[in-house]
Amino acid sequence: MAPATERRSERVLADVPVMVRGQSAGEGSFQEETFTVTVNAHGAMVMLAANVALGQSITLVRLNDLAERDCRIAFRGRDHAGLAQVGLEFLEPSPGFWPVDAPASWLGA
Repeated sequence: MAPATERRSERVLADVPVMVRGQSAGEGSFQEETFTVTVNAHGAMVMLAANVALGQSITLVRLNDLAERDCRIAFRGRDHAGLAQVGLEFLEPSPGFWPVDAPASWLGA
């Protein structure tokens, strides 16, 4: 995800149940159920226990209907209580992926 000064689409607070699948740094494959903190047309911020690295490819699955998007890790914050804030960036913008009312800024995504 781009830094806040270069945000391509507005963030929306949304608690969406998701699963993240990929390879954990040095620990093999992982599959983790979690939730979004914010979403936008270009990805989401989630809370993850898995050890992931910037630029790493993962798959994001929306649990309510199993829709999937390929993503890359764009941000990884420090661990807090075993979880880190992790920014996921869709490989292609997907403004219709999230079950929220899309802000006008998403229309040009």
